Amino acid sequence: MKLSDFDFQLPEELIAQHPSPVRGMSRLLDCSKAPQFRDRQFSELPALLDAGDCLLLNDTKVIKARIHAEKPTGGKLEVMLERIVDDRHFTAMIRASHAPKPGSYITLANQVEAEVLSKDGMMYTLRLREGGVDLLELLEAHGQLPLPPYITHTADEEDEARYQTVFAEKAGAVAAPTAGLHYTPELLRQIRDSGVELLNLTLHVGAGTFLPVKTDNVAEHVMHSERYFVPGPVVRSIIDCKRAGKRVVCVGTTSIRAIEAWATETGCDLNTQAGLARAEQYADKGHHGDTDIFITPGYYFKVVDCLQTNFHLPKSTLLMLVSAFAGKDNIFKAYAHAIEQRYRFFSYGDAMWLNRATNKVN
Repeated sequence: MKLSDFDFQLPEELIAQHPSPVRGMSRLLDCSKAPQFRDRQFSELPALLDAGDCLLLNDTKVIKARIHAEKPTGGKLEVMLERIVDDRHFTAMIRASHAPKPGSYITLANQVEAEVLSKDGMMYTLRLREGGVDLLELLEAHGQLPLPPYITHTADEEDEARYQTVFAEKAGAVAAPTAGLHYTPELLRQIRDSGVELLNLTLHVGAGTFLPVKTDNVAEHVMHSERYFVPGPVVRSIIDCKRAGKRVVCVGTTSIRAIEAWATETGCDLNTQAGLARAEQYADKGHHGDTDIFITPGYYFKVVDCLQTNFHLPKSTLLMLVSAFAGKDNIFKAYAHAIEQRYRFFSYGDAMWLNRATNKVN
């Protein structure tokens, strides 16, 4: 596969710069009968769900990961946090006219010093001075929300409220799981009351999600790694759902990456009785880890049956993922329809519903 295979032309005015005026008032492109498409409102999503289905939500919470810093010489830096390792250690990308060297110190927000421990490619590892302030508290007080590069305005109060899902709980993401931005508490209650089980798992979206694919040969691309956690009770509910012949529905590509990473790393193919039996051991303890799973056409999906997601960038790994899930031809026809019908694209844009194409033999 070539990178150019995943390119398309998008009118710039269709890139949503702001969320819909009211949360949940977005459109939903129903691709369940692709290549026939139905234009819906997102409020109609419950009509696509059945009692007994499981809806997987990524409960990661976006932190104010962009923070200004300064060298001892007075040189200015912009630090984009990638991951909080522990109370004192973190990884970050640093923008500066002269990059700091390992062994040097920088001061974050004129508040606390951090030592630059190492550099690996674009990523730095840093350590706060002992006895310094709590990193999350520092970011909350002095950091900025890291909006995607295609959103042209600086994050403001509207973004702080709307670039966060209503079910966000676990701080650690530097980008929102944007497919979940459409949900309101009222819609979630409606879905739950219809007999659908709502399940939370976690994948902390990293700054690497903004990085473009630079290799023409897609197979040569190296994915960024992200932390995830699938709780034991979620595994139990998914097992029961599959055994009852119901569907596992993911909200967003981050939820897919988390649950498919879990299935790959544990060797649990939930399309089979043997895989369901194997998964029983994780219904008590769950599973956590790091994943750099790269899902492209030809991938065998072990868990997920349906996907609700937003529209993704040309040549992106996320476009490759949805092409793997629903079929590349279907996806490109759906995107052409969305462009023709003036859907809004990307993080603050509209949504689509996809059924899984028939899996290839594993």
